[in-house]
Amino acid sequence: MYLLKVLSIYLLLIKCGFAVQNSYHELLEKLQLPAGFSISIYADNVPNARSLVLGDSGIVYVGTRQQGSVYAIEDADDDGYAETRYVIASNLYMPNGVAYKEGDLYVAETHRIIRFNNIAQHLSQPPTPQVVYDQLPSDKYHGWKYLAFGRDNRLYTTVGVPCNICLPEQDIYSSLLRLNTDGSGFEILARGIRNSVGFDWHPVSYQLFFTDNGRDHLGDDLPADELNKWVQKGQHFGYPFCHGGDVLDPELAADKTCAQFTAPEWKFKAHLAPLGIRFYTGDQFPGEYKNQLFVAQHGSWNRSKPHGYRIVLVEFKNNKPVAERVFIDGWLLPDGKAWGRPTDMLQMRDGSLLIADDTLGVVYRVVYATPAE
Repeated sequence: MYLLKVLSIYLLLIKCGFAVQNSYHELLEKLQLPAGFSISIYADNVPNARSLVLGDSGIVYVGTRQQGSVYAIEDADDDGYAETRYVIASNLYMPNGVAYKEGDLYVAETHRIIRFNNIAQHLSQPPTPQVVYDQLPSDKYHGWKYLAFGRDNRLYTTVGVPCNICLPEQDIYSSLLRLNTDGSGFEILARGIRNSVGFDWHPVSYQLFFTDNGRDHLGDDLPADELNKWVQKGQHFGYPFCHGGDVLDPELAADKTCAQFTAPEWKFKAHLAPLGIRFYTGDQFPGEYKNQLFVAQHGSWNRSKPHGYRIVLVEFKNNKPVAERVFIDGWLLPDGKAWGRPTDMLQMRDGSLLIADDTLGVVYRVVYATPAE
């Protein structure tokens, strides 16, 4: 009888998230945040968590890359810990991007976009996905995609390049594109984008900002990674001729100049690998964070001295980026080894911020409380 009682208490603790939070306590203690902010585990056992999107009833959908799965995580009792995880799909081809609209979940695989209809009603037994569009390149190199709905209710995504540095023969490579939810109306909006895996719309100007990862093998400090702004159809952001707005490619630039292309709105240090971005529009965080941009810097993979592995805040003034400061770091240890890598962020309805980590396989939750006097 005593053992059964102990077991029932332990299971209750797990359900409430206490056991999970305790098991990650030492790792979370390594993270540094501004005064008043705290971070906890929102969901564990989410292998290779990449992109996040919010559905109805607070359900969060999670895309992955090499894991090949799509998850739904649910905090049904609203205690800050998602106690239930559903596997929506598995054995997909790098289903990184996820988007949600009117009850349907859209997933961007490398070669196609699919849709799970009325997904919240079928979490335990997901329906067979419907193919929205299947004419995307199947190259694995930079093939993973971000996916989101614009204010025009159309799907936006990007197609990276199948190389480090090359001049792709097909126009669809290195592009920003959009299409309707039935797969019609496909159009290329911009080119010259090497590998973008994150974008968001400014909450005041409604202009689309996106990250882009610069080319490799030009040294530790070149070229800059980019934050770009798309404003009109036909823009070209430089790849493969100009990188970071001011570095001509030594192999392919030929007679080109950087002045021919749209320059970045903001330059990050080289090889930080900025991925997901999110403009904060909530009311929980202090006013200085309103309409400011959080950026997940996934971290360098081949720099001689690793850097990144953090969340930064890009400060905007008059709808333009003017400064950058660290918001959360500590995933990268002094010995150059990283125990976690942030990939994407999601603002919840209460103003808290979720962060996906594809290395630890968790989703964090960041909240703010006014520090005690």
